[in-house]
Amino acid sequence: MTPEAPRIQTATLPRNGTPGAAASVREAGRTEIPELARVVNLAYRVEDFFINGDRTNERDIADHLEHGRFLVVGPAGGTLAAGVFMSITDGRGYFGMLSVDPAHQGLGLGRLLVNEVESRAAGAGCTAVDLVVVNLREELPPWYHKLGYRETGVSPFPDPAKLKMPAHCITMSKPLAPSRAGAITQEVTP
Repeated sequence: MTPEAPRIQTATLPRNGTPGAAASVREAGRTEIPELARVVNLAYRVEDFFINGDRTNERDIADHLEHGRFLVVGPAGGTLAAGVFMSITDGRGYFGMLSVDPAHQGLGLGRLLVNEVESRAAGAGCTAVDLVVVNLREELPPWYHKLGYRETGVSPFPDPAKLKMPAHCITMSKPLAPSRAGAITQEVTP
């Protein structure tokens, strides 16, 4: 595990349709496992057409925390707006379960979290960041292309028993330039 980078990402969340207070990206605590599972499952409802059941559960989130961390947007102990799992292994960053509560989608929170993952990975000396998407989520590769990610491989879906139709995984990667190690600030407004 690498030392935690300073919180450098901020976003503005709306409150009842009006501009809200700035929120920063922070590391989630173990007490937030139920809330993390809720946000991930809510965000991944779009996969119901090809997945049986929830995307994750509290045990899965706890297992992930043994190998990395979750970065989140939302008050500690409160309702989370967004989250992402990240880990660093052998000089490469990885992120998965990028999740934005549907009530907060379209505000740039996904991009905000990806920026934070990239910044932390670069700060830890990583040369690249990897992610995995399911081929049936056809909207995802173009979104990640805009962020500089490219397809680097394919693999079988890890739990075929959960599938309603055939699917496979696509690995995408983005090289990190040495200059990425500096602070990145992005203001996101509705």
